[in-house]
Amino acid sequence: MSTLLAFDTSYLYFRAFFGVPDTFHSPDGRPVNAVRGTLDFISRLVKHYRPTHVACAWDEDWRPRWRVDLIPSYKTHRVAEGDVEEVDDALSGQVPMIREVLGAAGIPIIGAPDHEADDVLASLAHTYDGTTLVVTGDRDLFQLVGEHTSIVYVARSVAKHELITPSVLTEKYGVTASRYVDYAVLRGDPSDGLPGVKGIGEKTAANLVATYPTLEAMVEAAKDPGSSMPRAMRTKLLADVDYLFKARKVVTCVTTLPLPPLGLRPVDADAVARLTTDLGLGGSLTRLVQTLAEARN
Repeated sequence: MSTLLAFDTSYLYFRAFFGVPDTFHSPDGRPVNAVRGTLDFISRLVKHYRPTHVACAWDEDWRPRWRVDLIPSYKTHRVAEGDVEEVDDALSGQVPMIREVLGAAGIPIIGAPDHEADDVLASLAHTYDGTTLVVTGDRDLFQLVGEHTSIVYVARSVAKHELITPSVLTEKYGVTASRYVDYAVLRGDPSDGLPGVKGIGEKTAANLVATYPTLEAMVEAAKDPGSSMPRAMRTKLLADVDYLFKARKVVTCVTTLPLPPLGLRPVDADAVARLTTDLGLGGSLTRLVQTLAEARN
């Protein structure tokens, strides 16, 4: 069976920027630590998993208006002036470089208007005819885990990543992939500006999801004074009913995006040589190209 290794690109380059020393510069003085780190991360994981296909998902819209309309606080804390994402200048200058070097290496870069990379990854996993490994540090993507999809979870580090399969998800988090969205909505996620239900943490959220088959059933039990749900819990849920159902739409990844085919892209050898020299990339780009070729053979 063929294997797709699909990367949450922005997560990787943010991790690279903050995890790789800022002493790496191009010959003309531009920082390239995020560029080199991203290339090395991808090389390491391609070597480990030896996929038949590779893709880098791209945020064409990191904070889609339709999600903000549902939950106005969505990613608000990351907004800079002009409703753009607040990114360190030393990193923002490297993002176009990252896109260029990935393209030179023959890696498809896939985005979709009005959608985040998470939606692209979900749509890739939903349509790919084979095994999909999604590389990310975002737990919301645990909702994609299934028989043919696992998450390469790199929140700790790429070297010490964890492979999240259905059994690992149930054992470690106490929920199934099909209920992960409900669990995430209940506990909230400050990193995305989702407050969750006040007074409900991870353990309580997992217990609620295990007890009630849907959010609707949970709310109905909260409305029923004769239900077995404790009064204090009923009060907490009923105070945030509107939030629950809006947040579920926000957290749920889109799986139906029309995406381009994942055919192999040719390596632009001239661009690889030029970028390696111009950006002072050492062996990071040529190593990635070699690792991709070995994985395909």
